[in-house]
Amino acid sequence: MERVISLIIVLIALSVGAVASPNGGRPGDEPRGKPFSYHHDQISTVPWSVHVLKLDRTSPEYELDSVLAKGTIIGMESLADQMKSYPTNIGRPVGAINGDFYRNDGDPEGIQICHGELVSAPSGRACFWVDALGNPRGDEVQSLFRVIWPSGAGTRIGLNEERAKDAMVLYTPKMGPSSRTSGGREFVLEADDPNQWLPLRIGTRFKAKIREIREAGNTPLRPGQMVLSVGPNVLSQVPKLGPGDTIELSTATLPDMRDCKTAIGGGPRLVVDRKPVGGWRSPNERHPRTAVGWNDDYIFLVLVDGRQPGLSMGMSFTELADYFVKLGCTHAVNLDGGGSASMWLFGQTVSSPSEGRERPIANGLSVIKKNRDAVHLDD
Repeated sequence: MERVISLIIVLIALSVGAVASPNGGRPGDEPRGKPFSYHHDQISTVPWSVHVLKLDRTSPEYELDSVLAKGTIIGMESLADQMKSYPTNIGRPVGAINGDFYRNDGDPEGIQICHGELVSAPSGRACFWVDALGNPRGDEVQSLFRVIWPSGAGTRIGLNEERAKDAMVLYTPKMGPSSRTSGGREFVLEADDPNQWLPLRIGTRFKAKIREIREAGNTPLRPGQMVLSVGPNVLSQVPKLGPGDTIELSTATLPDMRDCKTAIGGGPRLVVDRKPVGGWRSPNERHPRTAVGWNDDYIFLVLVDGRQPGLSMGMSFTELADYFVKLGCTHAVNLDGGGSASMWLFGQTVSSPSEGRERPIANGLSVIKKNRDAVHLDD
């Protein structure tokens, strides 16, 4: 049955211009000219079962984009289901891997930017992102998100996450139906300038007008509005404000991610400047792994099946970093693995999930075949 499914996948891939390479060679050894390809690398000595999606960085037909389960921070679904709901006005997903680590309710741990919209804040850990020039990056990104009060003083804020009693968090409609908070004070915000508002973007500073002030928490998140939630233990830091007053919000980061259209959290970094990073926690434990690597010519989305004796044992961080170096990658970043590890290709799950089925997850990283008339947020 697996052979039949694999043959179907190859035929579909051939019909749209992607090529599945034979098992005999490494995907990095293929001649240039194939903008997108799939390779199943089977290494019997361990054994290992490794799935590789390879994307030519120069191809105008394809791009990378992140996807968010059910279109909201709160909620999870399988990678296959996430692919079904991808916006058709942007393009068509042809391949994907699972993404960031996440909380039990589906909240991604790190940054996420979906087709230009900022939906989750950086955690300080390594993440994968594509900069304004289209170059892949694998940096540790620090959040400089702030609310700037009328006095000019600023206070750190989070984004679309659980708000602690001693914290302030900005919520957009991407969070879900409401802020899910209790206590404190919440400012319902509307646009001061509609051209600098939602969808939220990274690396911007803009004004927001206070529409309403609520003391009960759990404020509904309505289209066109944001909510700034202040925990009860930090209310003393908030100046006296009323409806009609204006504050400013900043989504700056270090390094500067302005105009970034795609980002997803993860970590740790595996390869930097063609060398394994080292220093990982539990570097020799084998597990199912998902990661992304790249060089000047290609981006590689890699999934290693694991916890399945006879099929694949999984890789350690050390082994995975070495694998990316053998692929010719100059950089690589780990993503979530274990039971979350999954790869999707042309409507099929091609990996072998360690739990016997796909696990509901928070988000993913996909290869998109662009529509010629695709519309992006900044077009």
